[in-house]
Amino acid sequence: MKRVSLSAIAVCSLICSSRLLFGQLETASVLDAHHHTSADESAIKLNQIQVIGTHNSYHAGIAPNESKLWQEKYAEAFKGLDYQHQPLPQQLDSGVRQIELDIFADSKGGLYAHPAGPEKVAAAHLPADPDFDPAGVMAKPGFKVMHVQDVDYRSTCEPFVACLEQVRQWSKAHPDHIPIFILVETKQDKEDDNLHLTRPEPFTSSTFDALDAEIRSVFGPEELITPDDVRSHYDTLNQAVLAGNWPTLASARGKVVFLMDQSSVGPVYLAGHPSLRGRILFTNATLGQTDAAFVERNEGPAADVANLVRQGYLVRSRTDADTKQARANDTSTRDSAIASGAQLLSTDYPVNEPARWPGHYVVTLPGNVAARCNPVNAPATCSIRSME
Repeated sequence: MKRVSLSAIAVCSLICSSRLLFGQLETASVLDAHHHTSADESAIKLNQIQVIGTHNSYHAGIAPNESKLWQEKYAEAFKGLDYQHQPLPQQLDSGVRQIELDIFADSKGGLYAHPAGPEKVAAAHLPADPDFDPAGVMAKPGFKVMHVQDVDYRSTCEPFVACLEQVRQWSKAHPDHIPIFILVETKQDKEDDNLHLTRPEPFTSSTFDALDAEIRSVFGPEELITPDDVRSHYDTLNQAVLAGNWPTLASARGKVVFLMDQSSVGPVYLAGHPSLRGRILFTNATLGQTDAAFVERNEGPAADVANLVRQGYLVRSRTDADTKQARANDTSTRDSAIASGAQLLSTDYPVNEPARWPGHYVVTLPGNVAARCNPVNAPATCSIRSME
């Protein structure tokens, strides 16, 4: 996901996502509960499937009276924030298999406990919105999940560990599920000083050590697919990926895969961990580098994405952004992304959350399934029972 500058309060012109409606999607819980691994899945690799994901999956939306203030002052920028998602378990029930969590470091706790929004509402003599943190979670140390500090800070799960626990609980209840990809974006950029937003903590190598530790506090080694698992006996992760050494779908069922959203922090995460040895997340890497296994091509083009998929890379693309395609019911970007073979298709409008505007823009896979054989690189014999 690209970070959108909030200058002059482009109050966040982030956001995106979409889906395709080809019919009605059976809930993933039903699909996974009745799935028995097909023998063919031992010949299908993790990078030879395609799933629907959500962008800013935690996004609960801006509270009503804060929304009034932002709309009055920054109406155009606010459009990009005008979406929200259901809680993570409901998304997983609907067939979503990739989620995105934006995290802020908060090593001492309390850094984001008092956002500016409620103060602005009070100053405007509007009724107070519901308390965003009634349990006092934000006062405690640990990574926090939100879109933009002080502005767009409400999440359906908080803190980061609690979001992961929801995923793990769902996973344990559906042990044969298609693997879940968890995209993590580290938020640390300083915004325009005119906005007076809380300054985030920088992500250092030790911060990333703490991030890995939080993930390991929730998921055991047997529940994760890590760079070490893919690298195996190869000298570098990139060599393993180009050789097609991703795990099989049969062995990946019931597990989770962590991916890093932005590429700029990759070198810090890599420090002391050549080729991601001992790390949990796959970096959004530069092609050909030793850690290159996962890349983002959010805007395509489709031909480039297809080429990367054929080489063996795992690719994330977006089917919509900033509510623009949804408002116009423009399906061209969505359809191109699906055809490109990008394994992870990120949208704000999965099957259970269609756009409210005319046309009800939505993104699903053909056949309304939780996953399908990749249209670009799956073997001709590919068959996944839960997709039938």
